[in-house]
Amino acid sequence: MNLKEIQGLIKFVAKSGATEVKLEMNDVKITIKTGESHKGETTIIQQLPTVAAGVPQIAPQPQTEAAPGANQSSSSDDDSKYITVKSPIIGTFYRKSAPDQPSFAEVGDNIKEGDVLCIIEAMKLFNEIESEVTGKIVKVLVDDSTPVEFDQPLFLVDPS
Repeated sequence: MNLKEIQGLIKFVAKSGATEVKLEMNDVKITIKTGESHKGETTIIQQLPTVAAGVPQIAPQPQTEAAPGANQSSSSDDDSKYITVKSPIIGTFYRKSAPDQPSFAEVGDNIKEGDVLCIIEAMKLFNEIESEVTGKIVKVLVDDSTPVEFDQPLFLVDPS
């Protein structure tokens, strides 16, 4: 990981509102902390002696992780018949490709597998999120232009 990638990651974390992110890759461990009491970011880079090569792990902010779970538990009985489309990545959620364009998917729209539902921007890359199910959108769970976490519910789809 080079310096530009680290700087981009710091900017992304600061913009997302997370207070702490930990990233471990091969022999590098990065912890980025932001705080409300100070506006700057603190970056700690530590070389680890031996780490098994694997997928980078990012520890999300506990408060951000608890919010989607709280919403799910309060309405899980009502929503149990629906399929939840979740975010495959961390980034900023957009319902349309440009401010003057229509949304990819609205409540009540019939969708099929492969239809684009939204865009998630991560590190200046715009990733189209495609539906993996066929059905009808019954609820959009995220506001436009807001940060989303990995595996955060985005849409509820009625498969019937």
